[in-house]
Amino acid sequence: MEIDHIHFYVKNATAQRDWFVNCLGFEAIASFTHTDTHTELIQSGLVRFALSSPLSVTSPVAEYLDRHPPGVADIAFTVEDLGSCLHQATAAGAKVLQPIQEQPPSFSPLKWAKIAGWGELSHTLIQRGDSPDAIPSLPDPIYPILTDEPLEKSIYSPQNNFHQPTSNPISPSFYLNIDHIVLNVEQGDLKTALSWYENVLGFQGQQTFEIQTKRSGLHSQVMIYPESSIQFPLNEPTSDTSQVQEFLEFNQGPGIQHIALKTNNILGTVAQLRENGVSFIDVPPTYYATLRQRLGFDETSADWQDIERKKILVDWHPETPNSLLLQTFTQPIFEQPTFFFEVIERRQEAAGFGEGNFQALFEAIEREQLKREEYSV
Repeated sequence: MEIDHIHFYVKNATAQRDWFVNCLGFEAIASFTHTDTHTELIQSGLVRFALSSPLSVTSPVAEYLDRHPPGVADIAFTVEDLGSCLHQATAAGAKVLQPIQEQPPSFSPLKWAKIAGWGELSHTLIQRGDSPDAIPSLPDPIYPILTDEPLEKSIYSPQNNFHQPTSNPISPSFYLNIDHIVLNVEQGDLKTALSWYENVLGFQGQQTFEIQTKRSGLHSQVMIYPESSIQFPLNEPTSDTSQVQEFLEFNQGPGIQHIALKTNNILGTVAQLRENGVSFIDVPPTYYATLRQRLGFDETSADWQDIERKKILVDWHPETPNSLLLQTFTQPIFEQPTFFFEVIERRQEAAGFGEGNFQALFEAIEREQLKREEYSV
């Protein structure tokens, strides 16, 4: 199983597409209008996002936005055997939102189904296949999954048929893939949510984190899917003042807090994103002073001045100090302080999630939370 695409529900898909293209450096791929929903498809490397907005109050996107702010509504996974995967899910109690659908035999083999995930998150399960005699699925293999209606009933615009706002300042393959996706759940629900993803989709537990400050805290458990690149941390708050609790309140329930975009050049990526107008969290100078006291620190082993200047968080294991985990985080991208992006680079196959960074990240986001509270007074 691998991540196929992420589906965002937003207020204005076209405006959001422009932001992803002009600010985050994605490439606009296609545009679909069907019934009461408009969808934009964007991509960078192996990262593919769908952005849908309502055209009427009857749109499922409008119904979602009545209950939640814009954000991730569906995480789609490719699977090898859709039938057995769906059987496992339903046997474990998953609710089927859409039974198995299939493209006509004359097109590229494609089957999909949808199940309810945690909270109001859903998961589309997709089985793709190859057939040398099949007509390529046009306009895009993702199209029938997103629209759920025949192509002839919709209006489709490929990239060269609609206005792309500006030339893309970042290469379409600047992001390699999705490194991980983080889900926030209600306090007391973490064990149940972990069990759900283990039993329904076959995830397995990995690292755990306990973060505590004088103000608040969180508990986190990383889940992975065996023999795949999927990493799926789940967080729960451990206090009413936790930033995770703030997310839950603004999101009006559990949901995806952030997606980590993997790059092989975080310094160049962050420099370009800042130039494009993307705002990142602040990192105090004391963070870097603390780094210099850690075992295995070698200021000659990396471009440390540039790392500090661009306010990148750094982690490593003392036994492999050149295997650096470099990460930074954007400010929330929507009006409410809910969803944000992480940019991450793993030098020399650095693993983990930055145990040394986790506390610093938590404190950085907590400072932003305090600013919002002071501003609202």
